Amino acid sequence: MRTICRTQPSDQGVSRRDFVASAVAVTAVALPAALPPSASAQGTPRSSADLATGTQSPLVKLHKRTPQLWQVTIANPPFNLVVPEMVSALHAVVKDMDRDPEVKVIVFRSDIDGYFINHFDLSKAQDFPIESTQPPLPTWTDLVLRLSKSPVISIASIRGRTRGGGNEFALACDLRYASLEKALFGQPEVGSGILPGGGGTERLPRLVGRDRALEVILSSQDYAADDAERLGMVTRALPDNELDPFVNALATRLSGFDKQSLAGAKAQVNRATLPPDADLLAAYAEYSQSLAWPGFRARRPRMGKLAAEHGPAELERRLGHYIGLAN
Repeated sequence: MRTICRTQPSDQGVSRRDFVASAVAVTAVALPAALPPSASAQGTPRSSADLATGTQSPLVKLHKRTPQLWQVTIANPPFNLVVPEMVSALHAVVKDMDRDPEVKVIVFRSDIDGYFINHFDLSKAQDFPIESTQPPLPTWTDLVLRLSKSPVISIASIRGRTRGGGNEFALACDLRYASLEKALFGQPEVGSGILPGGGGTERLPRLVGRDRALEVILSSQDYAADDAERLGMVTRALPDNELDPFVNALATRLSGFDKQSLAGAKAQVNRATLPPDADLLAAYAEYSQSLAWPGFRARRPRMGKLAAEHGPAELERRLGHYIGLAN
């Protein structure tokens, strides 16, 4: 029998204090204990309007292939860690997308070899933005809520590792297509002594069922693309040389359909499948509280030691494996 987990691909209102605290990262792992704090680590998280947005950010590049079909390329070398500017830029793109009457389909892809979108960068934790709303709303939470509810059809073209916040972003997309040889998925939080907070615990059970969601979340393992497809985490896994042609053909096909019918059908499916907004907000606050747990504090230096011994690149490459060693 094939094992499900593999470490490689073929390699209610919550107070502002809670949200400020939880800006230490929505889906961080213990790895950044080996990284230096940012200069503004003691500052207050800024709103998304204060950070790089939209096409102004070098981390998130928007290409309007046609008025009906947009493509977003994400690049934050070397590991495509999620940083405040990336969150704000993605948030701006999604807001612009919702205001545009013509766009029907948006495709998200990575320009970093080996990574789609990775976990949050803890060295910039205190700079993660919060929307100036009442009650305050983490920009990340607003981003994934907007993406899943948007009338525009979102497609994640996944080539490389996607863990933590990156996986939760992919789960917020309508369709997820993965490279069989290069894609890898995981939720590393529990093995790091904390809780997920970016939507994974709310979306995964609806996609794969309760027990399989628990396996993915509790094990903190890395899942190869074929296993992710079998579990239901991705829409389809394809040979790497077929991924781009397939996604391009599907996106082009959908972009020719009537926008009202696309949006209406998505809204109907959303009624049956989306988690309540309040659940995502509660998870974010619970994640914030978990950052003070002794288990997280104990595991951070262990991961830092592993990073020093093996190098950050190796740690990121086999994060699920090294989380096991740190416990």
